[in-house]
Amino acid sequence: MIKISGLRLPATAGEAEIKAECAKRLGIAPERIERFGVVRMSIDARRGRELSLVCSAVVGCAGEAKLLRRGGRDIAPFEKKEYIRPPVRRASGKRPVVVGMGPAGLFAALYLAEAGFPSIVLERGGDIDSRAEAVERHWRTGVPDARSNVQFGEGGAGAFSDGKLTTGTHDMRSSAVIDTLVRFGAPEDIQWSNRPHVGTDILRGVVKNIRNELIRLGCEVRFDTAMTGLELSPSGALRAVLTEADRFETDAAVLAIGHSARDGFVMLQKLGLELAPKPFSVGVRIEHSQAAIGFAQYGELYERLPPADYRLAEHLENGRSVYSFCVCPGGVVVASASEPDGIVTNGMSYRARDGANINGALLVNVTPEDFPDTGALAGVEFQRELEQRAFRLGGGSGYAPAQTVGDFLARKPSERGGAIIPSYRPGVRWTAIDEALPDFASESLRMALPRLGRKVRGFDAPEAVLTGVETRSSSPVRIVRGDALCATRAAGVYPCGEGAGYAGGIVSAAVDGIRAAEAIFTRET
Repeated sequence: MIKISGLRLPATAGEAEIKAECAKRLGIAPERIERFGVVRMSIDARRGRELSLVCSAVVGCAGEAKLLRRGGRDIAPFEKKEYIRPPVRRASGKRPVVVGMGPAGLFAALYLAEAGFPSIVLERGGDIDSRAEAVERHWRTGVPDARSNVQFGEGGAGAFSDGKLTTGTHDMRSSAVIDTLVRFGAPEDIQWSNRPHVGTDILRGVVKNIRNELIRLGCEVRFDTAMTGLELSPSGALRAVLTEADRFETDAAVLAIGHSARDGFVMLQKLGLELAPKPFSVGVRIEHSQAAIGFAQYGELYERLPPADYRLAEHLENGRSVYSFCVCPGGVVVASASEPDGIVTNGMSYRARDGANINGALLVNVTPEDFPDTGALAGVEFQRELEQRAFRLGGGSGYAPAQTVGDFLARKPSERGGAIIPSYRPGVRWTAIDEALPDFASESLRMALPRLGRKVRGFDAPEAVLTGVETRSSSPVRIVRGDALCATRAAGVYPCGEGAGYAGGIVSAAVDGIRAAEAIFTRET
């Protein structure tokens, strides 16, 4: 196969036009191309440039060697980095235990099972269907289910998100994650899109398919089963994983507990595992008209192109950074609390991304120096305090506090909204959102918004809506582990994923789960 990079075509070009351009670059007729695929695609909407489609493609045809010899610098052999499973060395006959069924736990369990070690998989929340019912009740009533919610349950927090698969990791396992998702029902275009996304509706089916494969491979999957403890030997080696009703004897446990498993962090700290506070971010969801952002990005062509996205960041003179995160084109702002008396916002969109609004987290970085305490769990308490403030500010009934950007910049409470109808359910209460945020976050957002409006026209539009608070973008805790990926004070315990503080998104969490699985099945004892 030959890879052709740097293809630039009109923004509305389709696969046929891309294929014709590849043939032109190679100096052959399009009919000679026997195999064809797009491996990377994006819209170049930078100001001062003509709107265009930029992509790379691979082709297969007779006489490839000759074409490569005469090709230019943008024509090269296509070499896909393949995941090569390390050799299995595990000698123990004890079944591994995987705690948590988010991306890290699912992929750890899958790769363990495919290596010949089906595990016992524990998930504190429900299966994806019963979990969806619990989440819908939360959005209707404002009262979260403490066991099964947007944070807990099969699929993890990513199951109720945009299903975005962008990642900063260059680990070869990331392509294996994408290929695996496609194998279990994700759309093939995630293999070549510049900003791949699955959509919450498709992702839920993918998760269910992976679970069924785990069962087929011999795994025992238990829902509504929370880990309550670990049994360690006097030397700190794992002996068993404990739940409310059972004791599972094992010498290897993957802890993929998620970034909201606050009771789990407390339990691990009491057991003597080494935990440390880590930086994270807090802020709000900002909501705009999808059409307005589309026009700002693409002009009149926006209706003929995929829904516009954005990725923004501003480094401020006060030492803070303000940046967009988990942007959901055509999506909705969703209630994501896992504890009573708290408000947590997140974003979610379906595969079609056809909603009227676009929303994204607008976050300000937080460091352990900002926490009121110095303990390992100080960040958890910092989060909880902001969430409870937001709950009170929203009226104490599950409504979220909201404010228009115009009023926020003018430092006056909002009494009503404008052209943008907030999508948060069960509803919002118009107020001054400063009262739910740390002062440094409010002031940083005020400094950044006009500057971001110069990068994407209308981003600071007065009618845009701020809904808060967003506190769960990443874990406030790191479960410290050594080079062998074991917890430093618990041999055989493998913390991984977002909850352990080693990932930030679906792909990187899944990659970390694979690494944990490898550490277990390549361990000789």
